Amino acid sequence: MPIINRVAEFHADIAAWRQHLHANPELLYDVHETAGFVSEQLKAFGVDEVVTGIGRTGVVGVIRGKGDSDRVVGLRADMDALPITERTGKSYASGNTGKMHACGHDGHTAMLLGAARYLAETRNFDGTVIVIFQPAEEGGGGGRLMVEDGLMERFGISQVFGMHNMPGIPLGEFAIRTGGIMAGTDQFAIDIEGHGGHAAMPHLAVDPVIVSAHIISGLQTLVSRSVDPIRSAVLSVTTVNAGTAYNVIPRTARLTGTVRTLDEDVRAQMEEGIKHLAPQLARAFGASATVKWMRGYPVTVNAPEQTVFAAEVAREIVGEERVNDAVDPTMGGEDFAYMLNARPGSYIFLGNGDSADLHTDTYDFNDEAIPMGVSYWVRLAERALAAQ
Repeated sequence: MPIINRVAEFHADIAAWRQHLHANPELLYDVHETAGFVSEQLKAFGVDEVVTGIGRTGVVGVIRGKGDSDRVVGLRADMDALPITERTGKSYASGNTGKMHACGHDGHTAMLLGAARYLAETRNFDGTVIVIFQPAEEGGGGGRLMVEDGLMERFGISQVFGMHNMPGIPLGEFAIRTGGIMAGTDQFAIDIEGHGGHAAMPHLAVDPVIVSAHIISGLQTLVSRSVDPIRSAVLSVTTVNAGTAYNVIPRTARLTGTVRTLDEDVRAQMEEGIKHLAPQLARAFGASATVKWMRGYPVTVNAPEQTVFAAEVAREIVGEERVNDAVDPTMGGEDFAYMLNARPGSYIFLGNGDSADLHTDTYDFNDEAIPMGVSYWVRLAERALAAQ
């Protein structure tokens, strides 16, 4: 496995950074200590420029190569944690009650810092590498704010790459695919209004609970009978709220849920379908329904050219047989999608081995994955900006 020797030499340093970050998790945009740590490390490495405050609390490092090429590649990691109480029992477990790095962003940040250190030392490339440390991936849309703050234009980024650890993929393996790799994540709320009454006299009421049941069942036909079966969609009604007493038919009910899709056409189709079907079904029972649609992260779409390139780089690190370039997509969401909408690029999964699942209180990033992840970042930058 051709891990870069110099990267292997400071593996322990990167693991120490990772464990420091793990012990000090912060949420959403409130990542001031994390951003400060990142900034200090980048300055110590001698990167050419460190810019803070992009996307509120994002950090960007600029590393210029030996040549005079104007080519620029962006490498992105996320910094924020989750509102979870940790139960790993690790010596470096979270010291911030109710906050935990349960998705591996501590590992992502540490690996990109390791790559920045190496690239700043060697500068064996012709162009500029931009290392991007993003806040608020976990529901806050930090990627969108960094893009809106002019990230791509300000630093001249022409292509951008991301990476995420993935439990269940063996340690030392990578997985990627062209096209949609992670889902668009939307939410909806449906408010139903009927006519309340005594539970013993249902004929005098319009029962929103019954209407809710029909809407819940009816919505599933949007996936089973409206979406092309070759394409993907998930619709889950996740809360049902109605009533206050066992003998009262309530006047109102509320349903909420999520829709996950892997291309923008299906995403639009699902939004239109819910907004049409729910009011029509309610009307059939003499009730009314209003739909509120809340758009979340877009579909994370890997560009073909950059995906082929990323897979080639991964094979250079771990070997042909350890790179899956047609991995099944996941219906989880990722706000790196905003960066991929702004510039072509790709998002790759790095095996975390047989660990606890992401977003669970016993998850921990596997420090043994660090050399593969850092070597991938380094080789990707060097190959993307090879002397011409």
